[in-house]
Amino acid sequence: MPDSARPAKPRVIITRELADAVHDRMAELFDVVPNLTDREFSRDDLVAAMADCDVLVPTVTDRIDAEMIAGAPDRLKLIASFGAGVDHIDLAAARERKIMVTNTPGVFTEDTADMTMALILSVPRRLAEGEKLMRSGQWEGWKPSGMLGHCIGGKKLGIIGMGRIGQAVARRASGFGMSIFYHNRRQLPPAVEESLNANYVESLDDLLSDCDIISLHCPRTDETFRMINAERIAKMKSSTYLINTARGDLIDEDALIDALENETISGAGLDVYTREPAVDKRLLDLKNVVLLPHMGSATFEGREASGNRVIANIRVWADGHRPPDQVLEGWI
Repeated sequence: MPDSARPAKPRVIITRELADAVHDRMAELFDVVPNLTDREFSRDDLVAAMADCDVLVPTVTDRIDAEMIAGAPDRLKLIASFGAGVDHIDLAAARERKIMVTNTPGVFTEDTADMTMALILSVPRRLAEGEKLMRSGQWEGWKPSGMLGHCIGGKKLGIIGMGRIGQAVARRASGFGMSIFYHNRRQLPPAVEESLNANYVESLDDLLSDCDIISLHCPRTDETFRMINAERIAKMKSSTYLINTARGDLIDEDALIDALENETISGAGLDVYTREPAVDKRLLDLKNVVLLPHMGSATFEGREASGNRVIANIRVWADGHRPPDQVLEGWI
């Protein structure tokens, strides 16, 4: 795209409310339209926004499909997404229309790994159950058989998806005395495996059947959609705990609920769901699951850093250069 096609002060529409410092900086640099009500955009809202800006700043909750991209006017040249995931954007359609896409990778790695580790601790040790017991006023005091759970030291942690977040989880889990096993599309270099004390397992089914705690860290793709289904859950030990801070669609939720109800696995820790923000009511009634409201990346520091990465991508693009976090390749 010629530099002349990139306005010096592009019109930028933001679909959700971001940190105040991010809004203020954007207002200085761009012709910005913020969403100060933080109301989630409908499909019609997104279509209208795409028709009225040079740069759209969506988040992971904004589904931008091929039809929407095909109908966007030529004015829209950049989708600068807030967050690392891009499965909510039809990248092939964006490439076809020569609409550049950027994201903010790596910003939430440590925050999400922290939350994953919190769930790894919380579910086997029944922290959510204990907290509810205290608030109920029904606690009768300490006793040898009270609120028994499982320790995590010495347990086998199976990480599915060994990217930035998976590796950050491995580093934390090693400090708690866990043995680290992982399944990934490609095996990590030996030096990286050694630094993480991680063991590669080529077969996903073998990982599921052998590990005590399974933690998911994959993007949502055609290959990973509902990869944890009834058949795969059946391969897990009855003492297994399943943790998901990645994408809700990685798990067949019906199969998981059935396994939790029948205690064919010991428990689960979930920060993401299939039909967010709706959560299956059956999950709410289960004692052996810890439920969080998609808060793995919810830190002041992380959200501001992600907003600053969005700003950097827009500025570099407006200056006629390739943004540092461009998702699609082959642009000029």
